[in-house]
Amino acid sequence: MLPIITARLRLREFVLADAPFVLQLLNDPDFVRFIADKQVRSLAQAQQYLMHGPMASYAANGFGLWCVERLCDAQPLGMCGLIRRHNVPDVDVGYAFMPAARGYGYAVEAAAAARAYGLGELGLPRVVGFIDPANLASARVLQAIGLQSQGLVAFPGVEGDTELFA
Repeated sequence: MLPIITARLRLREFVLADAPFVLQLLNDPDFVRFIADKQVRSLAQAQQYLMHGPMASYAANGFGLWCVERLCDAQPLGMCGLIRRHNVPDVDVGYAFMPAARGYGYAVEAAAAARAYGLGELGLPRVVGFIDPANLASARVLQAIGLQSQGLVAFPGVEGDTELFA
């Protein structure tokens, strides 16, 4: 995949050298609260996460979660991309940003670009979003990229309800 370039961002494939950033992101309290505790506590575990998560998805699907960098200085801000999950019929857009990168519209810009790539370049019939219903900021991101709440659904491997946006 070539990088996806937006007005302010570059979405590119993760590489193992991104492990220190990924370690920080996966242990951000909001990531743990609203997405999952991936139990990644060391650089070696972050590398394993990259190899068996995003990098494995690139090989299997041609897409996955990408590193989101600011264009002006290549500073990593978060991750965003397309996720194909087992037992879920639709591909979904996923994203997470470091606290210092929140509130600037980066999530909306990256999620819109990832969704457009999925619908356009990949020809996916639809790209949906799944969130913790308590994550109101994430709901605003999905609404800003044109998705609307379809209500609560049971999500494989998640306790409690998950809100579906389509």
